[in-house]
This record gives sequence, C-alpha cells and structure tokens, in this order.
Amino acid sequence: MSDPRPNFQQASPAVFQAMLALEEQSRQSTIPATIRQLVKIRVSQINGCAYCLNMHSPEARHAGVSQQQLDVLAAWRESPAFDARERAALGWAEALTRIEATGAPDADYTAIAAQFDEREQVELSLIIVATNGWNRLVVGFRSTHELRQKENAA
Repeated sequence: MSDPRPNFQQASPAVFQAMLALEEQSRQSTIPATIRQLVKIRVSQINGCAYCLNMHSPEARHAGVSQQQLDVLAAWRESPAFDARERAALGWAEALTRIEATGAPDADYTAIAAQFDEREQVELSLIIVATNGWNRLVVGFRSTHELRQKENAA
C-alpha cells in the first residue's frame, strides 16, 4: 500500500470551500434531480470513484431514479431504461469526462442541443465538471467511504 495521502479538506480548506461553492451552484441548476444523479454516478463510474458512487447511489434512489436504471447505468447505451433526455445527458457526461479521447464530438453536442436549451447545456456541463473535480480530489487523495450495515442482515 502506498504512503498515506493528506486529507484534502483539512490540508486546504479554501480549496474545499471553492469546491463546495461549485457543487452548490450545480445543485441550483434547472436540470432535474434524476438526471443530475445519473450523470454524477456515470462520471464517478468512469473515474472509479467509490466514495462518490457510495454517496450518489442512495441520493439517486431518493431523487426517484429507479433501481433498474442504477443496475444498468454502466451499459446505458444498450438499455431501454433511459429516455432521450437521459441518454443525451449521459452521452455528454461521457464525452466531457473522456475529453482527451473524445474532443467533445459534434454528435454528442447535437444530442444535448436537441434535448436541453442553452442554459441547461451549460448547467449540465457544470454538473459534469464539478463531479470530475470531486472525483479527482477523492481518488487522488485516496478518500474512503464508510461501510454501510448490510441490508437484509439476519
């Protein structure tokens, strides 16, 4: 195991506060909570951020995301469980998260432009940017999530 890494929240409270402000702004968007949560989870899946997956999965269920959607989210392109707006948002989330490989393709932009107005496009992009930022801090500094008690324990 590697040497312990600093707790980024304690090491630089100002950076943490800036990230919280970015997060708060993303929560003020007009993007529906279900889409916000699906995007946060998909971005966190791509980035391998267990901390954020652990946080956003219960939040998604609370917001009304179905368990079926959560179960198949990693394979959303092959599943009929997502509507056109959700598909456009997820495609854009993947494109921006993997921007070094995708360059934010016109096809993905065209899909969000057909489903979201200009303000929503920017707000959706901010949600993606904020989630990627959190993922990079959490994964980079090896933050770990708490274990939940097993459900259905005898």
